[in-house]
Amino acid sequence: MAFRNGLASLLRPEDSVLVLIDHQPFQLTNLNSHDPHAAVNCATALAKAAKAFNVPTILTSVIAERGGWIFPQITDVFPGQEVIDRTLINTWEDKKVVDAVKATGRKQLVFAGLWTEVCVAMPAIQALGEGWDVTVVTDACGGVSVEAHQVAIQRMVGAGANVMTWLAVMAEWQRDWARLDTAGAVTDVLLQHAAGSGIAYLWEQQLLDTPVPAEG
Repeated sequence: MAFRNGLASLLRPEDSVLVLIDHQPFQLTNLNSHDPHAAVNCATALAKAAKAFNVPTILTSVIAERGGWIFPQITDVFPGQEVIDRTLINTWEDKKVVDAVKATGRKQLVFAGLWTEVCVAMPAIQALGEGWDVTVVTDACGGVSVEAHQVAIQRMVGAGANVMTWLAVMAEWQRDWARLDTAGAVTDVLLQHAAGSGIAYLWEQQLLDTPVPAEG
């Protein structure tokens, strides 16, 4: 297996396409690898990061009439966008999804979804076998148990996948704080979803706005 290293191996927003898979109520009810609140927060943050960098994002669900609609926290980021509903468990066997990805002309394929061991592992492993550059955003995923999630990650890494968290993805897309066209949007995502980092930024702004007391 070729090692993933060097500058060219890092994610670039102009080469990335995000596929969010089955962030639906049914899957959330048996999510046990992560706190459900954290899983929704991370997936939403990833979606907002993608929008900030104009990364094309494919939304897909499986049998939504029974499994429920994708979380509104995610669909609200892309108002009016079609959600591709499937019957196939493996997203990468669904021609409509694959065609939508190919239409972007991009090769850095970023996956996140529920559950890790099923709806993320299958398309990731298939796409890797077809020569795609695959990254899995692990904290925007989740499985039915800690073991299921971890084994799925091991399986995908063994197949050649790159694994990251949503904050690392956003930082890699930004790469340079001198890129002012996206720096503001990145800061907004941090404020909304990065807890300590966002609060620390607000505190910093508070301190900068606080006048120094005059000496008596």
